[in-house]
Amino acid sequence: MLAICFNSTAQTLAPFKKGDRVVFTGNSITDGGHYHSYIWLYYITRFPNRRIDVFNAGIGGDVAQQMYERLQSDVFVHKPTVVTLGFGMNDTGYQFLDGAKADSAYDRKIEASEHSFNNIARFFNAHRGIRYIMLGSSPYDGTSKIKAINLYHKNLALQKLLRYQKQQAERNKWPFIDFNRPMQAINEREQQRDTSFTMEGFDRIHPTNDGHMVMAYLFLTAQGLGDKKVADITIDSETKKLQKVENCTISKIQFKAKSLTFNYLAKALPYPIDTLPRGGGNQPRSQADALKLIPFTQRFNQELLTVTGLNAQDKYQLSIDDIKIGEWSGESFAHGINLAILQNTPQYQQALAIMHLNEERWALERKLREYYWIHYSILKPKGLLFNNAVPIADSLRKYARKDYFIAATLGTYNAARFKAVRNTWLKEIKLITDQLYTINKPVVHTISVMPAN
Repeated sequence: MLAICFNSTAQTLAPFKKGDRVVFTGNSITDGGHYHSYIWLYYITRFPNRRIDVFNAGIGGDVAQQMYERLQSDVFVHKPTVVTLGFGMNDTGYQFLDGAKADSAYDRKIEASEHSFNNIARFFNAHRGIRYIMLGSSPYDGTSKIKAINLYHKNLALQKLLRYQKQQAERNKWPFIDFNRPMQAINEREQQRDTSFTMEGFDRIHPTNDGHMVMAYLFLTAQGLGDKKVADITIDSETKKLQKVENCTISKIQFKAKSLTFNYLAKALPYPIDTLPRGGGNQPRSQADALKLIPFTQRFNQELLTVTGLNAQDKYQLSIDDIKIGEWSGESFAHGINLAILQNTPQYQQALAIMHLNEERWALERKLREYYWIHYSILKPKGLLFNNAVPIADSLRKYARKDYFIAATLGTYNAARFKAVRNTWLKEIKLITDQLYTINKPVVHTISVMPAN
């Protein structure tokens, strides 16, 4: 497993606190991506009483200047306490040139992006009391042996802009997270085994679900949340003593012959991992595939039950709430059983419901982002921002015949142009979020360890 490193400023990336309203600002990687949703899922399950609200403010195709122009109407409208800013993929452009001509074109694009960033920085600095986080773009994968056209020095241009972003983050005393280098290091490592491997999808640009999970891992690591357990229990069956209790409460311990029973109330839930590809037909892999790439389970998803003093070679049955979970040897119990990866435990099933409900929230928010993409990317340049009149809808239908991206989002726009529809979606999102923070509370479970039949 790759020892993942990332560059950050001396500024500490503090964990989100109760009541935070976090807006992720970016391009299509944020707009259609899952990394922010995976980060939020961690907070929902790990800190059930620390409610935060997370908002997607990505627009596909955006460069820094476009992000600047929509800060007030699309980002600060959410009344954020935390704003992340990620740009670069589009800012460096897509040069179908080679050599010095391509490098010169990249340099001109980067210079324009730096100018636009200065406008963003002035806007941010005029809004004090908000925490800002700079995100260095995920990579353009130019090393994978896939059919997609390979743009000359594209990722080198990204890294040049990334160095500027890091410098500006330091200057403004903002935390900085580099997604680019760690993710490309994983790509190159995996390509030693499979030359066509990439976390950047069929176009070398947009991270697949496992790539977004890697981004979430890097973000949570930067927040100092690694190596904090869901719960950790050690019981010695010989001395009949509770030796370790971390992030949970143990009560009503009973020892009978070779059996052990106790009540368990954790302060967190295990992190549920989605095994289905999400976010469109071009997703070849799921969130679960990231577990092959990063030590997420080891560092972020440990719910340990250790029982010492059992006969090493004998088999013992673990049950929770009278549900048989599985059988392990006494030696395995002495080393510790990670309950967080056992999908048949009641607590994991509770977490799965949260995961699926969070996906429903994500899907509703994506509808709104498609609506806003039409407005910011298509209508705003024509002076028609937030104009939903019938002639506008008619014109979009005509454009859709020759523009794939408009055609792909037109169905959503036709519904969302009605304020009543948008308001209903917003109410549904709030309802789902409220429900997430209702069903995420751990409950008492009865755990028993006894000789297997």
